[in-house]
Amino acid sequence: MIMENMILDNVRNMPPSGIRKYFDLINEMEDVISLGVGEPDFITPWNVVEAGIYSLEKGHTHYSSNAGYMELREEISKYLDRRFNLKFNPSNEILVTVGGSEGIDLALRALVGPGDEVIIPEPSFVAYKGCTTFCGGTPVTINLRQEDEFKLTPELLEAAITPKTKVVIIPFPNNPTGAIMTKEELKGIVEVLKDRDIIIISDEIYAELSYDKDHYSIASFEEVKDKTLVINGFSKAYAMTGWRLGYVCGHPVLIDALKKIHQYAIMCSPTTAQFAAIEALKNGDDSVSEMAREYNRRRRILVNGFREMGLECFEPLGALYVFPCIKSTGMSSDDFCEKLLIEEKVLAVPGNAFGECGEGFIRACYASSTEDLIEAIKRITRFVNKYRK
Repeated sequence: MIMENMILDNVRNMPPSGIRKYFDLINEMEDVISLGVGEPDFITPWNVVEAGIYSLEKGHTHYSSNAGYMELREEISKYLDRRFNLKFNPSNEILVTVGGSEGIDLALRALVGPGDEVIIPEPSFVAYKGCTTFCGGTPVTINLRQEDEFKLTPELLEAAITPKTKVVIIPFPNNPTGAIMTKEELKGIVEVLKDRDIIIISDEIYAELSYDKDHYSIASFEEVKDKTLVINGFSKAYAMTGWRLGYVCGHPVLIDALKKIHQYAIMCSPTTAQFAAIEALKNGDDSVSEMAREYNRRRRILVNGFREMGLECFEPLGALYVFPCIKSTGMSSDDFCEKLLIEEKVLAVPGNAFGECGEGFIRACYASSTEDLIEAIKRITRFVNKYRK
């Protein structure tokens, strides 16, 4: 038996994530400053950790309902209403998942099959294209442009829609670019989609990390609310990446379909994490705001640092990343990141890991200490000056 032949083509032919090889390399190196890992460097707030520990001490070690504890869903509903004016019924419009990533996977598995097209604006999170392909669907990418501040425009979206389009992904605030979409900009997208039989997956995991302007959800528009699935979670805003907890909100028919897959494949999300998340939503607003203020300060360090070394870097107004252009060095994104890691021991991620249109850019995450960010800028400046043409 040839084992490779037993693997489905759409799995075998999918290349590994373009990010992973860099993390494998730093495991063999010392004194590396990492601007690569897209997760908060803060520890989960102690009151949240304590709630998880207390749930174990009280013997809460059993399954929850498939959709998640009702108390958690009620708190999610209150939170979304309080923060973003989104109204979802906790009884049948919210599903608790194993991270936001499971929510994306469930949504695509429930909606997409062979012959269906999924529109994915890029650069963006690597999972969208992979999960679409694993479902047998066809990813249709839109190349977002630096001159548009990497925003999705109605014209680009309209041009990508075909009779086979089943889903459009709205990935803002964006990983890796840090781009956001304002209410007025989203209104143009709504006009394109409101009369079409297309489901919207709005990935809002970075909603709390939106600087200068408050985050606005496309699900706030009544014209498209019923056909929008909102993906969110606790990883980024609450520094809970390892707890693996997220949620999906949407129309009861859509949530019921996702829950069906979830109950067969997963059963329920980790119960300890659910108790911790209840505490986070009840008493975590101050911690979220404090972390967001610190990220905003660090954001300025990297943006200013890249600009001062002569690299073009547009203003990222959300998420945890800056996305400077390195074309002036004459190197490809891969060459730049590999040489930077080897010669200066600074880890960044090549922009093309997030789509072909990311070539000529790198992603640098500012979820690191101020000291590390300042030192990283010194090293990158030295590196750029050495290679600049």
